[in-house]
Amino acid sequence: MRHLLGIEDLSRAQIEALLDRASGYLAALSGGAALGADLSGRVVVNLFYEASTRTRTSFEIAEKRLGAEVVNVSPQTSSVVKGETLLDTVRNLDAMRPFAFVIRHAASGATRFVADPVRASVVNAGDGQHQHPTQALLDALTMRAHKGRIEGLVVAICGDIAHSRVARSNALLLRKLGATVRLAAPRTLLPPSMGAAFDCEVFERIEPALDGADVVMMLRIQKERLVGAGVPSPGEYARTFGLDERRLALARPDAVVMHPGPMNRGVEIGYRVADGPRSVILEQVEAGVAVRAAVLASLSA
Repeated sequence: MRHLLGIEDLSRAQIEALLDRASGYLAALSGGAALGADLSGRVVVNLFYEASTRTRTSFEIAEKRLGAEVVNVSPQTSSVVKGETLLDTVRNLDAMRPFAFVIRHAASGATRFVADPVRASVVNAGDGQHQHPTQALLDALTMRAHKGRIEGLVVAICGDIAHSRVARSNALLLRKLGATVRLAAPRTLLPPSMGAAFDCEVFERIEPALDGADVVMMLRIQKERLVGAGVPSPGEYARTFGLDERRLALARPDAVVMHPGPMNRGVEIGYRVADGPRSVILEQVEAGVAVRAAVLASLSA
């Protein structure tokens, strides 16, 4: 594996190997043990063109726990403000011979566009509305930790499907591992082609999607990507599509609740559900460090 650009590039065996490696790292992190020195003496450049809390920080922690030298490049304080293109920025940084780039960009396909011309490995940390592969891996790791498997699970992914790279990556990964995936969103936030393209069940109401689900994953309305879309007000959305305790009762009694963050509390997810006993949202965050370490270590092999 030279790059990690999208879930479609990974086989089931590769996904399971990454999850197994991440599981070992997660146990080490929980116990305060070192993760090894796979990246000792290597430089990793984090290049984030979009705001990030969980992804950027967990990548940086993973890099440092593996012994890497970490360079964070902010477009706001680089030659990007002078008009330098993404490709020129990456090619110039690549001339300094880093081991890898971790890139987040607002344009779908941006990481694949820059991967071919550079020597370094490229990891997609989220590209537009396309994919977020490490998020799907950490979500799968969290599910497997609680359910013991992915095969046969019913996973309901609910919310702004149209603009969600998380939904796309999760749908691809979970189907590869044998889960049933249900996508639920208001009609204006649900592309009609999603069901066939990702081999998923599609719902325009949240209640039937939740019925008997093993895992419920809520997504936020991505206001920064909505351009003239006909979406309900936050209050109306909460009443018709928000996950509260009443709706959660439709899922299996042992169902877990997930959210990739950041959450719009009181909109797509209620406070009591987000902080309730079935929420594994903070466990997802913890799993992020382990998964990103597993990806980077695998690229260094």
